[in-house]
Amino acid sequence: MSTDRGNEINVLKLTLHGRLVGYLAGFLNGRNVLSFADEFKVDAGRPTFSLITHPSFPHSDRLMAESWARNQKLHPSLSNLLPEGSLRELIAQGLKVHVDNEFHILSYLGGDLPGALVAEPMAPDDVPDSVLSANGKAKAVPFHNLFGEKANQENKFSLAGVQMKFSMKEKDGRYNLSKGDALGDWIIKTPSTKHKDVPVNEYTAMSLASLIGVDIPEIKLVELNKLDNLPQINLPDEKLAFAIKRFDRNSEMRIHMEDFAQVLVKYPHEKYNSANYEQIGRILYGFSGDGLADVQQFARRLLVNILLANGDAHLKNWSLLYSDKITPRLSPAYDIVTTSVYIDGEKQYALNLGKTKDWYDVSYANFQSWAERSEIPWRVIKPHLDDAMEKARSLWPEAIKDLPMSEQHKLKLKDHWGKLNEDFLIN
Repeated sequence: MSTDRGNEINVLKLTLHGRLVGYLAGFLNGRNVLSFADEFKVDAGRPTFSLITHPSFPHSDRLMAESWARNQKLHPSLSNLLPEGSLRELIAQGLKVHVDNEFHILSYLGGDLPGALVAEPMAPDDVPDSVLSANGKAKAVPFHNLFGEKANQENKFSLAGVQMKFSMKEKDGRYNLSKGDALGDWIIKTPSTKHKDVPVNEYTAMSLASLIGVDIPEIKLVELNKLDNLPQINLPDEKLAFAIKRFDRNSEMRIHMEDFAQVLVKYPHEKYNSANYEQIGRILYGFSGDGLADVQQFARRLLVNILLANGDAHLKNWSLLYSDKITPRLSPAYDIVTTSVYIDGEKQYALNLGKTKDWYDVSYANFQSWAERSEIPWRVIKPHLDDAMEKARSLWPEAIKDLPMSEQHKLKLKDHWGKLNEDFLIN
């Protein structure tokens, strides 16, 4: 590669609620550089791009003063917006790029990302000189293979996570893959070819969680024959998909959000082993617009994940929502699934809670340790755990009878309830 070629860059303009955030430069060698616009940096009333850029966050000005550069992967604040696993492979295959080419995957999906950020490819003549000079003797060049006839015809879907799930638009009881400028209003999760009856499992777990005070979006089960324009994917012999209303969309309006992997500047592959629930609790209590209500809800959800044997409540399954464009609040719950029915011998949380990960060891004492280590008064947490347990014991044994989880999975879940610490037993 010549020096000149090495200096060639593609540039994405990043906007949030119509406001310029900055520019992402992608070099041919895989290096990419995010630089914040001066007008965004100096505006104390700017919309929140990430909690770490919020004016109240320690050293936010210093963090934004320098460019965020990475090699191959995007910075975690952007990398976590992209799908993982099979869905990413499907998109990369359609674009004819390597699955790790995050810059070009973002370039393609940038019109309907999770939250409110929009990443728009720029024509070379539109790239400001300041962006070129900030990246050495860079030369902006056109994007290739992103906007050809084939790409324009292909559906775009950009939801983070490893399961096959799609952003879809509901109309008259049917669901169409969102494309063009039409924002999806539902997330549709198709049945898994690896695990049986996941949609009815998730619907049941989310419904049980709601009964004991967990804040969830609208959910439903949708017949597969009501899903239009799905890509060519393998589907098992099941009839139902799981649907959850997008809480980062309100009609055609985008609402910004970020998951805790973004907040803590961790990559998706670090979502299980790089943090604990104390860190999330401390951030919620310290920075949320209503820290008390959010940590009380967070504690309730932590308990629910134990009661429902969900071992997948990792960093990406907790999010902040910026409904007023600036102030973080804990988002509604999502991705609550009884995972233990699919993993033999599973008995652990995704992250440490009060120095343990074991469902069957955890007790009120661990929650108290979590609260204290999160600098949250225990007296404001325990009544919410008591309330959740009272509701679970009185409501769940009857409610589960009418929910659609398979009978085999129901038996395994009830068996799990009988093995829990005496503080959390459900008979």
